[in-house]
Amino acid sequence: MRLDKFLAETGVGSRKESKQLLKKGLVTVNEEVIKDGKTQIDEKRDVIKFLGEQLTYQKYYYYMLHKPQGVISATEDKWDQTVIDLLKNEDYREDLFPVGRLDKDTEGLLLLTNDGQLAHQLLSPKKHVDKEYFAQVQGIVTEEDVRHFAAGFALTNKEQVKPSQLMIESVDKINEISEIRLIIQEGKFHQVKRMFEAVDKKVVYLKRLRMGSLWLDEELALGEYRILTEEELEKLKINQ
Repeated sequence: MRLDKFLAETGVGSRKESKQLLKKGLVTVNEEVIKDGKTQIDEKRDVIKFLGEQLTYQKYYYYMLHKPQGVISATEDKWDQTVIDLLKNEDYREDLFPVGRLDKDTEGLLLLTNDGQLAHQLLSPKKHVDKEYFAQVQGIVTEEDVRHFAAGFALTNKEQVKPSQLMIESVDKINEISEIRLIIQEGKFHQVKRMFEAVDKKVVYLKRLRMGSLWLDEELALGEYRILTEEELEKLKINQ
């Protein structure tokens, strides 16, 4: 790896900023001052120091985010705040991206990472990864709906959805509001909302609780995030 890339990867500064720091003689490789950013280093074996402090290289990063409403699941956008914008400066990396998408008005669990292989494993239809949601629905959800969802059905545009697990949490018959949980293994555009529209009901609040073995940490406030624990990451990878 080039030294200037290593410095950028470890958060010392951008490639441009790293070159200036190198010119000032602030970086050593195995105790030798190196000023050329093109210098090739072994990020696993060489001892690289900045201002006398050793830098540790980390290839992949994993953050659990409690996504709030009004924020879009993208890396950048000209008009709206993105989930990447929620990261602190010290945690920001150009290669981070959200694994899958949550609608702008949907809350809940979102994984941010730069591990493309894990993201592919979690999103691939062939892997049948569970995505579990909590929703408030305008309308009375019935056991007939539960059976209908379990069988799989066609949406209003004739697009077919696979069998899913619908669980009724509570029903307010006076206000005609139902609280449900739903487990699906797909990720079609606005899928949960469209599934309920197909049975003449409307989702008025939606929150993702789980993706595979990874559950949303309810101690995270909306907009907050944290690094995945080693146990969470290990389970996530084993299950794939």
